[in-house]
Amino acid sequence: MQKQSLTKPDGRRLWLYARDQMPEAGAIPSPLGSEHDAASRHAHLRWHPLRGEWVAYATHRQQRTFLPPAEFNPLAPTKDSRTPTELPAGSYDVAVFENRFPTFSAHPDSPPSAIVDTAPAAGAAEVVVFTQDQTASLGGLPLWHIELLLQVWRDRYIDLGSRDDVKYVLVFENRGVEVGVTLHHPHGQIYAYPFVPPVAARELEQQQTYYAEHRRGLLQSIVEAECRDGRRIILDERRAVAFMPVFARYAYEVWIAPMDPIPSLAQMDDSTCAALARALKGTLLKYDGLWERPFPYVMVFHQAPTDGAPHPEAHLHIEFYPAYRMPGRLKYLAGSELGAGVFTADTLPEEKAAELRGVDVSALVNA
Repeated sequence: MQKQSLTKPDGRRLWLYARDQMPEAGAIPSPLGSEHDAASRHAHLRWHPLRGEWVAYATHRQQRTFLPPAEFNPLAPTKDSRTPTELPAGSYDVAVFENRFPTFSAHPDSPPSAIVDTAPAAGAAEVVVFTQDQTASLGGLPLWHIELLLQVWRDRYIDLGSRDDVKYVLVFENRGVEVGVTLHHPHGQIYAYPFVPPVAARELEQQQTYYAEHRRGLLQSIVEAECRDGRRIILDERRAVAFMPVFARYAYEVWIAPMDPIPSLAQMDDSTCAALARALKGTLLKYDGLWERPFPYVMVFHQAPTDGAPHPEAHLHIEFYPAYRMPGRLKYLAGSELGAGVFTADTLPEEKAAELRGVDVSALVNA
């Protein structure tokens, strides 16, 4: 993997990645010119005393770009210096830059006072542009390109996780307007939190309890049990597996995990990277093949915190949450799910796993 670390005229950082050697980048553009957007520093945290968790406030995000036409795509390489985008022209495969509309930043302002505790929104928010091709999709990328993306995510996890103000690095992709995507160009995001967020904290708590009793990982045991059962396995790539967990809350909820219980992307070797890439590509092709249309989802990487403590209980995995409803297939979140956190599943994972497993993508997954 080749990497260039650059700085935009407005002070934000930019990283370019490529599989092969790439020439030095030319002029680095920014839609902001040389001006820094000071409003982004006003983001802050407020403590929710009943839920026992932080809530982030970032009102400047109301101004972010919303579904522009292709000719005004801010994630495309710049063609005309008079109308700069976020990215330069050049020979690179993946780009990462600091978000223009961040929830978290390295130099936040002091938070306002309130009747509850407040804190600076320290951390980072980065945009990962998967490809220069705005018509592509993550699942449609060549296998080598998805492997490169996994290496890019590993690089950003290590880099961000080394910072004192970052306790958890969340890699995710929102795909489709159904989940509020504001740019069609294939991309994801990385949030680096100054705390371990609630879902990850709860998950790690359960894993720590299991590890203390059994001296092995909870997800490791679940993956092994799912492989023995076999009914919910979507793809088995030997070093990694895609499956629909027996306790899935969403119809077509798929998890992808390495067979070895590595805590994070930092411990991913080349063979595990290749297996995860095949499982990831195959899962996405099955999603689109089943619907015969782009399938909207939220994809989230779950992994160890970067709080400086060892986390032998953690097991890297990817979770997919389908995001819209078709009659008899998917589910809206409603009162019980949003208000109480109790999901009512309208489908059985065994039935939906069989549907996905039946989509033949063997001719496409190696492309």
